[in-house]
Amino acid sequence: MKPHDFLATIGDGRRRVVCAKGRTIYAQGDAANEIFYLQKGQVRLTVVSQTGKEATVGLVSEGGFFGEASLSGQAHRTGSALTMTPCELLRIDKKPMMEALQRERSLSDLFLKFQLVRNIRAEEDLVDQLFNSSEQRLARLLLLLARFGEQSVPETVLPKISQQTLADMIGTTRSRVSFFMNRFRKLGFIDYNGSQNGHTLQIHSSLLNVVLHHSDPIPTARQHP
Repeated sequence: MKPHDFLATIGDGRRRVVCAKGRTIYAQGDAANEIFYLQKGQVRLTVVSQTGKEATVGLVSEGGFFGEASLSGQAHRTGSALTMTPCELLRIDKKPMMEALQRERSLSDLFLKFQLVRNIRAEEDLVDQLFNSSEQRLARLLLLLARFGEQSVPETVLPKISQQTLADMIGTTRSRVSFFMNRFRKLGFIDYNGSQNGHTLQIHSSLLNVVLHHSDPIPTARQHP
């Protein structure tokens, strides 16, 4: 069976799951008995500290796996998976997934390629958090949400997402996100109709200039990280 056929159909240990936006697919501490393949939508992976602080540790788009740590013996989830849009998932039990990886070389190659790409993204995220300004981090996050750089056609019109969620994802305040979004709009990098609860947003490829070439200080009286 071709890998995309395996990941597009239900069968032994595989079942289709449809989730609305804002649903928890699994929560931190849940038993880790399966892996998920995202057929449609976007998913956010988060971790909550003992003090209750939440951090975003990954974003998954169509064609991506998540929850795969269960294959390496993880007994309980170390983080949560939340839908950012309406999603269609293939939930695959641990045993049939491991058997398919051992049996199907093409599926194993696809899965390995995804893991390598995710590791590279994780390193880029760490560099972004350590060395880039919050303005650059926001620009990069918007480009990732719009899937710029992927082989598929970028989704330039993003679903509604609150400024507070964006702030939590890049480690800054909602007021700073509001300032940056208005700045991006004035510079023609985005078309944006924003509010505290959510926004409609269209991303232009020119936003890459903020990530790649931005070096001038932001024109405000007080600088923030």
